[in-house]
Amino acid sequence: MNVERWLRLVAGAFVMASLALGYWVSPYWYLFTAFVGLNLFQSAFTNWCPLMNILKALGVESCERSTKAGA
Repeated sequence: MNVERWLRLVAGAFVMASLALGYWVSPYWYLFTAFVGLNLFQSAFTNWCPLMNILKALGVESCERSTKAGA
């Protein structure tokens, strides 16, 4: 999997987990859901997300390398 797929996977997991925590633990967890949503929104315009840097540092291949390898 490349960086974009990992980003969507982690963001989706964070949203689902924070919604569950907001329902069963404390409504303040919904703020984390909003943070993830806002971060995804800004990354659509800037093409930068902090998780992308973390994933690249962990050795996940970028989208450019995965498309070149598949061609």
